[in-house]
Amino acid sequence: QVRLVESGGDSVQAGGSLRLSCVVSGYTYSRNYMGWFRQAPGKEREGVASIYTADGTTYYDDSVKGRFAISQDKGKSTLYLQMNSLKPEDTAMYYCAATRFGWIRVDDWQTLWQKQGQYNYWGQGTQVTVSS
Repeated sequence: QVRLVESGGDSVQAGGSLRLSCVVSGYTYSRNYMGWFRQAPGKEREGVASIYTADGTTYYDDSVKGRFAISQDKGKSTLYLQMNSLKPEDTAMYYCAATRFGWIRVDDWQTLWQKQGQYNYWGQGTQVTVSS
């Protein structure tokens, strides 16, 4: 059974930092896509960042470029999201997601990575709250 388990969410003040982790178990991946999404109350779930696990190519939403960094540790089967210079508008439940395969070309993924239907596996989420 494939499981994605997020952790690291917390309440912080604006300007602070957090690092989210997502531990993957139940399947071995070497060439797929993983991502972080978030959903604020009353809003749709949106893509924050994604990574191609084969070569580390990354993708970011404009709202987090320069502040967030997605990374992976294959040895630990863990995906990370380093979040710096946090703003109140970053407050949301953050979800980890993964595709089963990585056959989509990295250039094509640029237009696909924020679509939830592209991902096969999802975690339960971890809450991030940023106060002003």
